[in-house]
Amino acid sequence: MKVAAGRIWVFGDDVDTDAIIPARYLNTHDERVLAAHCMEVADPGFAARVRPGDIVVAGRNFGCGSSREHAPRALRACGVAAVVAESFARIFFRNAINIGIARTRVCRGAPPRKAGLAGGGGRRRWSPPPLVR
Repeated sequence: MKVAAGRIWVFGDDVDTDAIIPARYLNTHDERVLAAHCMEVADPGFAARVRPGDIVVAGRNFGCGSSREHAPRALRACGVAAVVAESFARIFFRNAINIGIARTRVCRGAPPRKAGLAGGGGRRRWSPPPLVR
């Protein structure tokens, strides 16, 4: 069994594909460009701080919005090892399978340790995901 271990990045409900990778970068398949702009709408400093092996934890409906394959590609390109969410948009979930990103669903409010992410965020205390709009 492969184990993902890294820092945890917490996002809220309804993180759409525009927040994962803005539409202005859809004209490229260069993974360096996608990585540099990954999650810049939801967290402008994410791409500079994320490390290979880190894990994204989110609420309901992660990856909703446009059906763009660039969203899971951008996450993979910047080193995200896994996405854990209460639920996923169907097309994002299927694209993540095709791209090879580990993803799983957990019950709302389950702390990372109970979600199988022991060690995840290190010194960071778990709190329910904030809303991202």
